[in-house]
Amino acid sequence: MHMLRRSLFPVCLWLAVVAAAPADQVVIADFSGGADAAGVPKGWQLKEKSGKADLSLVKDGDMHAVLFRSNDSSFSLQKEVNIDLKQYPILAWKWKVTRLPVAGDFRKSKTDDQAAQLFVAFGKTKAIVYIWDTSAPQGLMESTSPIPFMTIQVVVVRSGPAQLGTWVAETRNVYEDYKKLYGAEPPAVQGMRLQINSQHTGTSAESYFGDVAFRKP
Repeated sequence: MHMLRRSLFPVCLWLAVVAAAPADQVVIADFSGGADAAGVPKGWQLKEKSGKADLSLVKDGDMHAVLFRSNDSSFSLQKEVNIDLKQYPILAWKWKVTRLPVAGDFRKSKTDDQAAQLFVAFGKTKAIVYIWDTSAPQGLMESTSPIPFMTIQVVVVRSGPAQLGTWVAETRNVYEDYKKLYGAEPPAVQGMRLQINSQHTGTSAESYFGDVAFRKP
C-alpha cells in the first residue's frame, strides 16, 4: 500500500502541474456556440452605427463563421476581454471577403469603408485595427482618429480583390505592433471588435470571420 502511494505521487504531481499550466491560446471566437434570440453570436454584443445590421452564423465547409453583409451601413460585433500580451502576443484569425466596398480607402473620411475590420482595443484611448481595404496598399500602417480623444492605428493586412472568395489565415504579433506604433509597452487588451461598413461610399460589402484567438509565441 505504501509502495502504491509512492508510485502514485509523481503521477498526481504531474497532473496537478498540467492542470495549473496556462493554455497555449485564448479563444476569442470560434462561432460554434450558436446565437441568442436576436441572432447575435453568444458572448458578443451587436452595435449598429449606421443603417441596419445584416449578419448570420454559418458553416462554410468545416468553418464555423459569422457572415457580415453591409448595404450602405456600418455595424460590428464586440466583446470585453482581458489579454496579457506578454503571455499571448500573437493574434490569429481567419477571414474571407466576398465583396469589397467600391472605391473604399481608409485614408480619406469620405471613402473610409472596409469589408472587414478587426479592432484590438487598449482601454478607451488607444486601439489597433487590422483591415482588408479596397485601395490602400498592403502593409501600410497609419494613424487615424475618427473618434474624439481616441488614437487608432490602422494596419492594412490585405488590400484589393486578389484573394476574394478565399479563406485567409492571418497572424499578427500585437505586442510588437503596439510597441512599433505607440512606442511603449502595451497594456492589456480590453476589447475586441469585428466590423464592416460601406456607408461612406454608399455601396455594399460582404465578409466572413472565424477562429479568432490570442496565442503564445
